Amino acid sequence: MTAAGPPADGEQERPAGAGADAPASLFDRDQMLASLGGWRGMVDATLPTVAFVVANGIAGLRTGIWAAVAAAVVVFVLRLARRESVQQAVGGLFAVGIAVAIAANTGQARDFFVLGIVRSLAVGVVLLGSIPFRWPLVGVVAEFLAPSHLGSMAAHSMPWNRRAAQAPVPEPVAAARAVPEAPELHWRHDPRLLRAYSWLTVLWAASFLLRAGVQWVLYRADEVELLGTASVVLGLPLTAVVLVVTLWVVARMHRHRTPGPPEADPAA
Repeated sequence: MTAAGPPADGEQERPAGAGADAPASLFDRDQMLASLGGWRGMVDATLPTVAFVVANGIAGLRTGIWAAVAAAVVVFVLRLARRESVQQAVGGLFAVGIAVAIAANTGQARDFFVLGIVRSLAVGVVLLGSIPFRWPLVGVVAEFLAPSHLGSMAAHSMPWNRRAAQAPVPEPVAAARAVPEAPELHWRHDPRLLRAYSWLTVLWAASFLLRAGVQWVLYRADEVELLGTASVVLGLPLTAVVLVVTLWVVARMHRHRTPGPPEADPAA
């Protein structure tokens, strides 16, 4: 019987027994992305803004408000129909409700973006403020979703890896597990992880502050169409780039801290 080759990066199915100890099972990028709402959730979040800008440019503020509300409701209903998590859709519906209430109260289309500007500014400041306290928030989120400080046992502690942990284990792997290993440092006591999470937190903070700064300039100039364009461009595309960089760096850090399964004896 021939031995199965190592799974490709990002592959979901892994050989029984070895998958629980492989570094890839410790940090599942797809699972982490799903926990953050997924790519579809990011796209859904931009639909109300696009609907508002287009409808406002064609038929005025009132039509833009109703278009934004309708888009948010459609996203919510579609998630219900697909039996997906509605937490993000509910949050988006609530945010759109506040945004349209502000715009309707002031009668200014640009005020639809006030909440987003304030939120981006606040998030950026909070992210930067977490670094001097040695609690970079990107690290807090990443370690909550996939705790690297548990070492190779983290794969067994995560709910989506319990089935793999209960799979039959080959004798060579079981023998390797029986050897006691030195406990891993907590991520905040690992200079390499702490430094990486701090820079990632700076990256995320910069993206939020850039979004807030650009939109504030356009808000002061009363450029509603450009405000909407900046909201979309500095929303999903920028977030996607930052997220890809974050997932790549975090995956490398996890591989650094978690050893892979022992290499098979070529003579066996």
